[in-house]
Amino acid sequence: MRIQIINGPNINLLGKREPSIYGAVSFKEYYKKLESLYPDVEFHYYQSNVEGEMINKIHEIGFSYDGIILNAGAYTHTSIALQDALRAVTTPAIEVHISNVHTREEFRHKSMISCACRGVICGFGLDSYRLAVEAFINSK
Repeated sequence: MRIQIINGPNINLLGKREPSIYGAVSFKEYYKKLESLYPDVEFHYYQSNVEGEMINKIHEIGFSYDGIILNAGAYTHTSIALQDALRAVTTPAIEVHISNVHTREEFRHKSMISCACRGVICGFGLDSYRLAVEAFINSK
């Protein structure tokens, strides 16, 4: 199984950025843990603060991978372009969020990409990514 993780804006600052919301662990540290938990899964990781680069990555892998785990960050709430990119490819996506976006600011309650995803996982910290991996494994 090949899974592409795509993280959007500011996820590169995990471990430093608002640790009370996002925790004190960097994604790089968590990624190593994820790889060790699932040695039979081939993970690929991509992070960009640029919407168009995220779209390009979805296009690049969107017909050949088993799953996309997408944390689009703030683009979740604004990007019709990411929604269109997800709809244009055959690889299924799961939307993830580290925090529970529904307990935060009102503007975070609406996702523009959920309708193009197989499911949404939020509020479980970095464990949201593991839950998405489990969802892909269990759907095979």
